[in-house]
Amino acid sequence: MKRRIFLKSLALMPLTGTMMELNKLNKLTDSFNSAGPMPVLFIGHGSPMNAIEENEFSNEWKKIGTELPKPKAILCISAHWETKGTFVTAMQNPPTIHDFGGFPQELFDVQYPAPGSPELAQDVKNLGEKPQIDLDQKWGLDHGCWSILKHMYPKADTPIIQMSLDYYQSPKSHYSLAKELSALRNKGVLIIGSGNIVHNLGRLDWGRLNEIGYGFDWAIEANETMKKLILANDYPKLINYTAQGRAFDYAIPSAEHYLPLLYILGLKGENEKISFFNDKLVGGSLSMTSLKVDKQ
Repeated sequence: MKRRIFLKSLALMPLTGTMMELNKLNKLTDSFNSAGPMPVLFIGHGSPMNAIEENEFSNEWKKIGTELPKPKAILCISAHWETKGTFVTAMQNPPTIHDFGGFPQELFDVQYPAPGSPELAQDVKNLGEKPQIDLDQKWGLDHGCWSILKHMYPKADTPIIQMSLDYYQSPKSHYSLAKELSALRNKGVLIIGSGNIVHNLGRLDWGRLNEIGYGFDWAIEANETMKKLILANDYPKLINYTAQGRAFDYAIPSAEHYLPLLYILGLKGENEKISFFNDKLVGGSLSMTSLKVDKQ
């Protein structure tokens, strides 16, 4: 029924649209998900060591992986891929990127050999209008992506693509781009934003990094205020985060770990609910707080 209504609406469109626009719309009719839109996730990924450790954060990722509907593919927006322009990985076999240093060899030995999806990458490219989205053949899966998915989907059998963060775009532009991606949810694509809503490594108490629940006063304030704004749907304040005071300034000294949150909020439907998980601080200045957007 949804497909019939959608195709009927296409017939009423003016013929002056570009061929690219028509191709984009046709693509989106290929695989409607009758069960409704897939949930979307923002995940606080924290230390790369979470990839190989059994702790309450990684255990929760495992649990969520068993509870979600099985995705046909995954689109991950990671804090660890910043570019000039917006790109999506389009290779058939994305490499596992170890984009860190100073950790045990065991972590560098981890491989996550999930397939890519050039077809999904092309779909995402077709969706992008402002800004344009381009295809990438060089990146792969960085630890913001695979450190989480290693626990959620240990078989590594679900196609995955990553989308980069354009550091020239405003927070509002990132939020708006998410709206263009929303059609993917009806095709069975799980969209994950991976970062940390409070992320200040310069003020991190490394000696208490493994002390779950330990946070500086400003980090606790920022974390709690962000959650209240999220639940109140007060997204303008979250988009304009640089105007929210000292606690936010300390919590977000640079944008890359915060911006994936704006994508997930931009994907939220009007009648969907938000639930939090892994809502803990570590090391004083790092929040693992994560959220799921799902139907009521």
